[in-house]
Amino acid sequence: MNESIKNMIERRSVRGYKPDMIPKEDLDLILEAGTYAATGMGMQSPVIVAVRDKDTRDQLSKMNAAVMGTDTDPFYGAPVVLVVLADKNRPTCVYDGSLVMGNLMNAAASLGIGSCWIHRAKEVFASEEGKVLLKKWGVEGDYEGIGHCVLGYPASDIPKAKPRKENYVYYVD
Repeated sequence: MNESIKNMIERRSVRGYKPDMIPKEDLDLILEAGTYAATGMGMQSPVIVAVRDKDTRDQLSKMNAAVMGTDTDPFYGAPVVLVVLADKNRPTCVYDGSLVMGNLMNAAASLGIGSCWIHRAKEVFASEEGKVLLKKWGVEGDYEGIGHCVLGYPASDIPKAKPRKENYVYYVD
């Protein structure tokens, strides 16, 4: 089977991570793959903020947990958080950012790095605290949070895929 397709079929969301930081070289490859995601009219509306700083990572975790109404770590202990945002002025911003998220997760899996899409980025970065963070990071513009892609080495075996549902695909010949 083609390695790219095999990677997409076998990639699973990881919900438990070792604290070990992933090498910057691997992170750079994952980020580059994210920047090559398809976007509406090739306008590249998304931006990615790579968070490796533990204090900032923990702040984002607390903000995300507050939106969810819990005090647990919604990032499952992952040491890296890739925040994907997209320019609200592009009608395809959510789709563009979603494709970036997919590229990030597939690229991570190809390198043996676990990932999981964590929602609530929209609410986190619509908040005043979120807007302050964006300004602090130098992210200027009218951006909407699309997702948090958490990365790290899995703390246990990668889960196996559930069987695919019936009638997932319909052919019209």
